[in-house]
Amino acid sequence: MPTVLVIKGYRFFFFSNDRDEPVHIHIEKAEKYAKFWIDPLFVAVNYGFSGKELRVIGEIIEKNEVLIRDKWNEHFSK
Repeated sequence: MPTVLVIKGYRFFFFSNDRDEPVHIHIEKAEKYAKFWIDPLFVAVNYGFSGKELRVIGEIIEKNEVLIRDKWNEHFSK
């Protein structure tokens, strides 16, 4: 379960068995969890995050999209 980055208490990660899915990122903070597809960017799953938090998370993903894609490709090319 590689962690890609941690910002504002949000942990961005993916599961090693996500290989067969399009690029996406999982996010958790406290007891909250979400999954965002990257292209196009949208919320696939949300458990507990408010709309405001989802917007903040989306902005973080947009700003770090290249890093997320690079880490995804690096991990799944092994």
